[in-house]
Amino acid sequence: MSNRFTRWLGRLGPTLVLLAAAVFFIAPLVSSFRVAFHKVPTVLLDRHTWFQKWSFEGVRRAFDEPNFWPTLSLSLRLALITVLITMALLVPTALFVHLRLPKARALVEFFTLLPYVVPPIALVAGIAAFYRANARWFLNTDYALAPFYVVMAMPFTYRAIDAGIKAIDVRTLVDASRSLGGSWAMTLRKAILPNMATSLLSSAFLTATVVIGEFTIASTLAKNTFATFSFEYFGRDAQGGIGLALLTLIGTTGLLGILTLLTRTKSRRAMSTTSRF
Repeated sequence: MSNRFTRWLGRLGPTLVLLAAAVFFIAPLVSSFRVAFHKVPTVLLDRHTWFQKWSFEGVRRAFDEPNFWPTLSLSLRLALITVLITMALLVPTALFVHLRLPKARALVEFFTLLPYVVPPIALVAGIAAFYRANARWFLNTDYALAPFYVVMAMPFTYRAIDAGIKAIDVRTLVDASRSLGGSWAMTLRKAILPNMATSLLSSAFLTATVVIGEFTIASTLAKNTFATFSFEYFGRDAQGGIGLALLTLIGTTGLLGILTLLTRTKSRRAMSTTSRF
């Protein structure tokens, strides 16, 4: 009886933690959804008014704003550029560290964590002061935000890529490919990257999320991105601003779900391709 009770308590603890975490994350979302799309004040809520005056008018008004589509388009372009730069920099670096410099892994991980420690406002203030004095043309373009976003996303993206490399026997894949006469480019394209599809897509998603939601750097450099537009719109229309933020959250979460399903299919195909290779 005591053993059964102990096992029951052992299962109860994790269950309570999961329930508390679910309430902690879901309750604010439910409250935001009601505030964004329900036009009845909280003090007037009862069983009669709960199903009345629901409207998506606040979000619709955001779509009609003249700056909505230009700022969204700019943020998406910045996200794409940042993802490409991140992959071009971090994937070769992580592979080189794993294959050639395993003793330097701790040092590389330390440097990739620094952007998480340094506040964004300190980062942009220092770099902007240098470029304003020496290369003002660089800060005049909206795409000057991309290098900042690469640095900001690095603590998350590098660990996603590093975890993907650790999950596969990359040295064995490289040795097998090279022994069969495959070039480095073929080894990377046919043996390594297909097996890292999940981690690469996760890294890309994390990077895009950072870019779309980043406000401090864009505001400091006076760039009109989707995040700055959302902040300004919230100041003019609080209900519509909350609805827009909630819609952005739902969209990014849905994108993550789609990417997860795609990576499962690609991972199965990659495993079969690697076995034939």
